[in-house]
Amino acid sequence: MKTRILSKKLQEYAASYPAITLVGPRQSGKTTLVKDCFPQHRYVNLEALNEREFAESDPVAFIERFKGEKVILDEVQRAPDLLSQIQVAIDADRGNGRFVLTGSQNFSLMRGISQSLAGRTALCTLLPFSLSELGVARKRLKLNAAMWKGFYPRIHEERLNPAEALSFYVNTYLERDVREVENVRNLRTFATFLRLAAGRTGQVLNVSSLAGDAGIAPKVAGDWLSILEASYVIAFLEPWHANINKRLVKAPKMYFLDVGLACNLIGITDESQLATHPLRGALFETMVVGEFFKRIAHECRGDRISYYRDSNGNEIDVVLQTGDETQLCEIKSGATFSGDWTRTMERLRGQFGENVRLKVVYGGDESQKRTAFDLCSWRAI
Repeated sequence: MKTRILSKKLQEYAASYPAITLVGPRQSGKTTLVKDCFPQHRYVNLEALNEREFAESDPVAFIERFKGEKVILDEVQRAPDLLSQIQVAIDADRGNGRFVLTGSQNFSLMRGISQSLAGRTALCTLLPFSLSELGVARKRLKLNAAMWKGFYPRIHEERLNPAEALSFYVNTYLERDVREVENVRNLRTFATFLRLAAGRTGQVLNVSSLAGDAGIAPKVAGDWLSILEASYVIAFLEPWHANINKRLVKAPKMYFLDVGLACNLIGITDESQLATHPLRGALFETMVVGEFFKRIAHECRGDRISYYRDSNGNEIDVVLQTGDETQLCEIKSGATFSGDWTRTMERLRGQFGENVRLKVVYGGDESQKRTAFDLCSWRAI
């Protein structure tokens, strides 16, 4: 098993909180991670029908059987009434690290967590492998192959065919999850919507345009985007602002959290197609922005990440604020540096305060620390 960056934080939180809740997309490695971090905990999977029936029909007795034990409850959103009983058990015995909970459906689980376990649980998010976890700096993996495969652990650890594995992922997990949400009744239309959304990864979100192309109402499109966000399929990058004014674009940018899944949905069936694909730049940006999201999630950081665009067409791909430091980042899929890449950042840096760093992440293999900015290879993000 590859070492996950989040492991250290999970173990730290287990020493400080009665419960740890680990959320994230299906197949991101949650079960493997908690079993590895907490080998002495009893493991119960609520996907198992007999365990789920017990938990739903008699939650008091279900939790009572773990008295004096520490337990991992996997896919706890399958039995949401358990959360209230876990609260009762914690309030009776505040021992730390007693309950380790995992869940894949943020829209149902987080409601129960906020109602029952607020102040009693640490909350962590596990996304698919990051580039550093995958070890691309030490591997001969090429850029197009990395983008096409994506970062779901099983594809790499079991050397699965990405085109097949990601198609199965959509059919087996996404469609099953969305069936449980009332707003999604026509799966064929939803599948079309999903593909259209993938074609817009890395773009400023225009809900009306997306809805029109999918043949649905804008409200339905908004609801379905919320489902995808809650299922950790997409994430939104909000626009930067110091003081909101009319010159700044206010719509978020939408990104798929796994670039391989986006490639699969837009019909890329082989890594060689990425070399000349018209969306290659957007897909590369999707991969890099995904690495920023993973860093924040896996290190449990409070960094603020956004993008900048104004009505004059000036744009900075990522604005990362960490404490009193701001990092401006341009993302370019090209393998050869061009001086034009830093001009917008250099011109606008004064708007972001005094402690500002400039970075360019590009598709080349060599990183350089220059006087005015850092040139960062995609391998070294």
